[in-house]
Amino acid sequence: MLPPRDSDSAIRLTDSDAALARLSAVQKNYLEDPFIKHLVPRWHLQPARPPLINIGTFVRATAIDDLVFQWLQTSASHATRCQIVSLGAGSDTRFWRIATGAHKETLASYIELDFSEITTKKAMAIRKSEVLSAVLGNPSDVTLLHGGAGLDSPVYHLLPTDLRLPPADTLGKLLASEGSAILSPALPTLLLFECVLVYMTPTASSAILQWFLDYFSSAGSPALGSIVYEMFRLQDSFGRVMVENLKTRNVSLPGAEPYPDIDSLPGRFLNIGFKAARALTLKDIRKSYIPPEELERISQLELVDEIEELDLVLDHYAITWGIGAPQAATAAAWGQWGLSTKARVPVEDVEE
Repeated sequence: MLPPRDSDSAIRLTDSDAALARLSAVQKNYLEDPFIKHLVPRWHLQPARPPLINIGTFVRATAIDDLVFQWLQTSASHATRCQIVSLGAGSDTRFWRIATGAHKETLASYIELDFSEITTKKAMAIRKSEVLSAVLGNPSDVTLLHGGAGLDSPVYHLLPTDLRLPPADTLGKLLASEGSAILSPALPTLLLFECVLVYMTPTASSAILQWFLDYFSSAGSPALGSIVYEMFRLQDSFGRVMVENLKTRNVSLPGAEPYPDIDSLPGRFLNIGFKAARALTLKDIRKSYIPPEELERISQLELVDEIEELDLVLDHYAITWGIGAPQAATAAAWGQWGLSTKARVPVEDVEE
């Protein structure tokens, strides 16, 4: 008899897709990331992705990098350290890029959460790579947890969990257990969700955000920020094709249903008590929020004939960011956080 099919394996495979897309964008010089190859098995044998994927990866990465850089910069300007929690982090390299960059001293804690199968693979890759391990600090301060499915160091924490389960039973025990909390309710904290919530029911994703909002409200004043990147507007003809293509891979998108247009996306935050939120499509970000000199640079990398197709794809992906703060003064202090049409080029990857 065949063993039961793992219904989550298809979702986990999307992390490989994302890692390979980033590797391709790096190899084609769209992005700089010296760490991604250490998380991709046989990275030197992987074929390049099509130009449309490379450009989409560039726009996504540039915008999220800018938002994260601003968060670190705002924390530094308020003379405080901050925390970042990446939920469904997969093979992301952001911790290493921050920890070797100009704002490394601003980062008090970086926490990654994902399926145990994903975190086990990542923990093994980190331990195997001298480059990744060196950034964590003294080897004596780095320990494996949860039977090898987790990893703990002074700043970086990798933890296995199923984000669809009740947050009190998962996040509460992993992050906020009395006497062993690794997430301080007294520091500004940024949540990252990159193609995560779309795979969960709206009820489950709202419960996660509400848990964090309640946890930080108890401290009285820290700012809580959140960034969500995912596909949306799947009810139109192009969106329906996307959905059907994913179904052939046994991937469903229950979290996309409440968000038929760009105006609906901020409601994810505003409806549960966040003070402000905004959303932009990748199409709009590419058009108005990427520096012209960067657009000119990447236009020289590969020939792209399908500009209309590119715009259509980018118009079905969005980045939403929101601020939750229990006090008006805190909300005002962080109110300028967000993408700007001035479009700074993120520099957190470069140590000054």
